[in-house]
Amino acid sequence: MEELKPGLSAEVTEFVTEQLTAASVRSGLVSAYATPAMSALMENASVAAIQKCMPKGQTSVGVEMNVKHIAATPVGVRVRARAEVIAVEGRRIVFQVQAWDHKEIIGEGIHTRVVVDAARFKDKLEKKMRA
Repeated sequence: MEELKPGLSAEVTEFVTEQLTAASVRSGLVSAYATPAMSALMENASVAAIQKCMPKGQTSVGVEMNVKHIAATPVGVRVRARAEVIAVEGRRIVFQVQAWDHKEIIGEGIHTRVVVDAARFKDKLEKKMRA
């Protein structure tokens, strides 16, 4: 298992489908790649960057996302997101995130995740459902 440290990175890709448009996810009215979809892809890259470093029984959860969606991408185009760890502060991990389509950068920002005990997190969710 690798050490959780700045410099770890990963990239992920997906095709923009009608289901990933702003009109479809109801974050807008246009048939272009939705900001929530781009943010989710950036989160996915962040998880991939640190997954091999997670101790047994631990996982990470997203707690903050500050991104700019700076260019539109149409349906049918492949998009790519990259996340790089830029700081590790105890259980808190900060990532620089970016996304591109085939022509240009489409988004960038900062994403923060926190390392948690997976079983304890699941227990809290289940207790909330029973309350």
